[in-house]
Amino acid sequence: MSAEFNPADPFAMFRQLLQSATPPGAQPFLPPMTEEEVERKIAELRVVETWLTMNLGMLSMQIKTLEMQKAALAAMKPKDL
Repeated sequence: MSAEFNPADPFAMFRQLLQSATPPGAQPFLPPMTEEEVERKIAELRVVETWLTMNLGMLSMQIKTLEMQKAALAAMKPKDL
């Protein structure tokens, strides 16, 4: 154990590691981005949004198809008199 160990501060070791790994003035979890990087990220997220929208449409269509199939089966089921 090091002499700097403090049981009252469980994140001290993590904080020290983070401070030594990042240059002064840098934000460790938010890297600096240029305008081109931001535009590229927006384009990537739009592609993901389009893909998710398409999947949501297919899922909705499948649910409606199953509901129609359920209604058709219920309509064909013989009624007890």
